[in-house]
Amino acid sequence: MALQCGIVGLPNVGKSTLFNAISSAKAEAANYPFCTIEPNVGVVTVPDGRLKVLEELVNPQRVLPTVIEFVDIAGLVKGASKGEGLGNKFLANIREVDAIVHVIRCFDDENIVHVAGGIDPLFDKEVIDEELQLKDLESIEKKILKGEKIAKSGDAKARKELEILKAFRDGLISGKNARSIDVEKEDLEAVRDLHLLTIKPVLYVANVDEGSILTGNAYVDRLREKALEENAEVIVLCAAIEAQIAEFEDLEEKQMFLEEYGLEESGLNKLIAGAYNLLNLITYFTAGVQEVRAWTIQKGWKAPAAAGVIHTDFEKGFIKAEVIKLDDYKQFKSEAACRDNGKIAIEGKEYVVQDGDIMHFRFNV
Repeated sequence: MALQCGIVGLPNVGKSTLFNAISSAKAEAANYPFCTIEPNVGVVTVPDGRLKVLEELVNPQRVLPTVIEFVDIAGLVKGASKGEGLGNKFLANIREVDAIVHVIRCFDDENIVHVAGGIDPLFDKEVIDEELQLKDLESIEKKILKGEKIAKSGDAKARKELEILKAFRDGLISGKNARSIDVEKEDLEAVRDLHLLTIKPVLYVANVDEGSILTGNAYVDRLREKALEENAEVIVLCAAIEAQIAEFEDLEEKQMFLEEYGLEESGLNKLIAGAYNLLNLITYFTAGVQEVRAWTIQKGWKAPAAAGVIHTDFEKGFIKAEVIKLDDYKQFKSEAACRDNGKIAIEGKEYVVQDGDIMHFRFNV
């Protein structure tokens, strides 16, 4: 499954610089709003050390990691919900992604203008929140108008749905994002067809200066405090450093560069891990002499659904799954040795796939 994250933010927060650094595509970066007109899509390999372990053990013809897509969406300004700037295009592009990566400027630089004239991460966050909330409110109110007519007829289901819609409306009016509104899980069905913008999970990226990459700064502290209110994660990185990291092709040189800054991993790695956690994703593997491959699924999926990401026939004709744990594969060095030592579990349709499982599916169509 291809995970797609939309990178959003006000103009000149480092959004396109970050996109350029982490993706194979190149968005234009410039010191003025709207330099990114059409959304740029970049496909990035998901780093996973477990693939390297399997490659050394299996010695396959090829290794295929899983990937994540980042979409660099045009910078937003106040009034986007009413069509200001590139508002309509911006909002339409957000509607298509799985999750939102909201880049917020947490650094001072007098040479890079800010649309509000000063650095205030909470202002940046609230501008985008407000525009998305207004658009969602518009969608909710339209559905309420239709629902009221049906509810008046005495339709119990319509009355219940109307109550849920009004709960979302009231929450949005009070300044809450839809994902923060307290409703039962089954109540979300009432707004599913609206594809609300603020119901999408969000990951905040605090773009800091080089000196703040390890300890953060006052701007980051304020952002973290605010993000805590909606149980959202904040990742701290420096887009300028990420741009330099992207220039290294040699892994050893890249590691040396990271060590110079006291970093154990790049911001990209943290960003991808954060995105996976945000969408509740895990990885399982298939391993054979032709190919070692990583597959992304939702946490909690059972074996047939996991098989279906390889091919729909695998799910339709699922018989069983042979499962090896990575630690066992590392200990016994091969699938045959795992089998000889009783380390291959035979699992049925109710097996819940675990992160890191090495799987082989048996099916019949």
